[in-house]
Amino acid sequence: MLARTTAFTAHDIGELQQSQESIPMETVKDALARKQGAVIHVRSDEMVVEALQQMRDNHVRSVLVIDDDILVGIVTQGDCAIKVLLPGLDAKQTPVGKVMTAKPVTVKPDDQIQNCMALMSARGFRHLPVLDGAKVIGVISIGDVVKDVIRNLELNVSDLLGFIMKDGPGG
Repeated sequence: MLARTTAFTAHDIGELQQSQESIPMETVKDALARKQGAVIHVRSDEMVVEALQQMRDNHVRSVLVIDDDILVGIVTQGDCAIKVLLPGLDAKQTPVGKVMTAKPVTVKPDDQIQNCMALMSARGFRHLPVLDGAKVIGVISIGDVVKDVIRNLELNVSDLLGFIMKDGPGG
């Protein structure tokens, strides 16, 4: 079988880049629209066991801490393990406010998922609360970011195949 070589010109590459630029940038709002369910949260005066039960029952790894409709923190499974289990504290007697991350970094609905990925990577976060003004409207997780990366890769592969099969040199 003969190998087919294809030489791409600067014009061809420019057309390919233009087609990739037409892929809309995913926003936090877009990612939240694909998620189901309500925002899982507890109050800071509730016990850690309640936060853990919420995580278990809702198959999530973190819950927001909201007091009087105001985001005051986030608590993760890791927080519970490191700040409660390891020191030998009782999850039934330890308030969430003692182990949560207070004043968490947040994102807005119009922020781009790519920026969330960069923030998560740089700061070591797996969850970012989403605020619309002062109102909590959701959480973006590392899983949401990975799904977006996969979606974009699939779109890029589709564009490349279309370019090679139809528009490319020798096509």
